[in-house]
Amino acid sequence: QVQLVESGGGLVQAGVSLRLSCAASGRTFSSYAVGWFRQAPGKEREFVATISSSGGITYYADSVKGRFTISRDNAKNTVYLQMNSLKPEDTAVYYCAAGVVPGSIAPTYHYWGQGTQVTVSS
Repeated sequence: QVQLVESGGGLVQAGVSLRLSCAASGRTFSSYAVGWFRQAPGKEREFVATISSSGGITYYADSVKGRFTISRDNAKNTVYLQMNSLKPEDTAVYYCAAGVVPGSIAPTYHYWGQGTQVTVSS
């Protein structure tokens, strides 16, 4: 069993940066891949980024590639999403999720956090 808690969201202006954290409980967290997804009002949940259990493999949605960076610190049971050059269209609730393998599809993941709101004003 893995429990995930996201933090770091907030209200920011376009162009600035935010770093989201996904803190996990459970001694086996280092064996899980982790993904970030987001859901804007009235839209479906969409994939943002994923990282393998070791951190050696990362993959991004085209909409965030070059602006967002996913990383992890297994010693701290935490995965990060560094978001730079934020745009109003990045406004959404951001969720982290843990699964056996990295992937861009939500059903890949077994455990989900409750989400953290990111609002980017123009």
